[in-house]
Amino acid sequence: MDTVYLICAVVGGTMIVCQFLLTLLGLGGSHDTGGHVGLDGAAGHDLSHDLAGTGHDAAHDSEPNWFLSMLTIRTLSAALAFFGLAGSAASHHVEPLQALGIAILAGAVAFFFVGWMLRLLTKLNVDGSARIERAVGSRGTVYLSIPAARAGVGKVHVSLLNRTHEYKAITSKEESLPTGAKIVVVSIVSADTVEVAPFSETERNSHV
Repeated sequence: MDTVYLICAVVGGTMIVCQFLLTLLGLGGSHDTGGHVGLDGAAGHDLSHDLAGTGHDAAHDSEPNWFLSMLTIRTLSAALAFFGLAGSAASHHVEPLQALGIAILAGAVAFFFVGWMLRLLTKLNVDGSARIERAVGSRGTVYLSIPAARAGVGKVHVSLLNRTHEYKAITSKEESLPTGAKIVVVSIVSADTVEVAPFSETERNSHV
């Protein structure tokens, strides 16, 4: 069994490291709880509405469906790695059958803990997509200059619900918006991107 434990620990650990490196390179997608990947563009908008509309029904799903929703590469990698590590360590101190039990317990704990964390992170993403929909009409400041005529993406800081949020931003205006420029959000492009326009003191006074 020592060989089996070692193989499981190496394979699981390698998968975890690979996922971490892919995430650093921006290739790992978002949290994969329940098989969903990210909240980008229209898909993110639809996902946030679907989850909001089915949240009550999800509470009545059967236990097998809940278990299957946790089956992801990340949860399986964690379970495999901890199964191997715990089994390898325990096999040197207890009987083989007891070591197997400890390994299975460690793998199960890792599986459910990682799954639970991913579900929490997914809920946070959904909450974030819901908040951005309230940003239309909010004012803010350009953090990273925004190219004109939707030629590129910049970043803005927007005050929303008494908190400052950072979003990617584009503009349809014929002039680029430099860092520090005052803006107003005119529409939502995706779950993390808004369309903005310049906001002047004249415009503010005309609305008073």
